[in-house]
Amino acid sequence: MARYTDSVCKLCRRERQKLFLKGQKCYSEKCPIEIRNYPPGQHGLSRRSKVSEYGIQLREKQKIKRSYGVLETQFRNYFEKAIKQKGRTGANLVKLLERRLDNVVYRLGFASSRKQARQLIRHRHIMINNHLVDIPSYLLSSGDVIQIKDKSKKLDAIHNSLKRVKDNTYSWLSIDKASLTGNFIQIPEREDVPLNANEQLVVELYSK
Repeated sequence: MARYTDSVCKLCRRERQKLFLKGQKCYSEKCPIEIRNYPPGQHGLSRRSKVSEYGIQLREKQKIKRSYGVLETQFRNYFEKAIKQKGRTGANLVKLLERRLDNVVYRLGFASSRKQARQLIRHRHIMINNHLVDIPSYLLSSGDVIQIKDKSKKLDAIHNSLKRVKDNTYSWLSIDKASLTGNFIQIPEREDVPLNANEQLVVELYSK
């Protein structure tokens, strides 16, 4: 299966904003974007500032795609699903991405990044409605209960990550830190999702 193996900090620098891909490092003064807030590469400081309409649309797509850690084919498939749903295509796209299991595990605070969340899921530490699920792209439905498997509740990575999370940070999620259990209450509305990107530009890009 294809996956990105280069430094994820380069992705944040390319988009010139934090995408929170590196876990705890993103919250520290060691975050590369705090030190070198310009695109990577030898021409990073000298790249032309004028960007075409296509370039602006492409950057928004890359920003969203990289934030959620999905590759191009998978991202395009989500877009095709979003088109077929009622409502605004861009908002539907964000809602689909928010329903991914790796994203919800990260939002609940069980992992410090979506990449770490995918690792927890792949290693079979996560249960949905009392059933083991090892598919990071699994789409959650309203009312689903996310649990840490009993044998995995002592993992330091989970407890260290939970320290940065306040109880019930997101209105569509609830968490019980004592039992390491979360609830996907409902599919969030676009305006509630803390994603600093313009998904409408992605719709315009793919509609050409």
